[in-house]
Amino acid sequence: MKITIYSTKTCGYCHALKAWLQDKQIDFTDYSVDINPIAAQNMVRISGQMGVPFSVIEKDNGSTVNILGFDRQRFSTELGIKRF
Repeated sequence: MKITIYSTKTCGYCHALKAWLQDKQIDFTDYSVDINPIAAQNMVRISGQMGVPFSVIEKDNGSTVNILGFDRQRFSTELGIKRF
């Protein structure tokens, strides 16, 4: 499983999401769209919008799940975490 997060340096929800994943010892790749215009373009291409955090979960079976915002319950469900 691979998790990609598109975030900004000033987004509180972005910081909360990354801290939550780190607390669960879940690896992720973070792209700061406020300083990386190529990542920002990629995020808009995938999501169709500019909101952050925007996350893409690539599962081992090849499917992808896109999540806008920090929805603990949805992340827990998609990542198989029983306690969120």
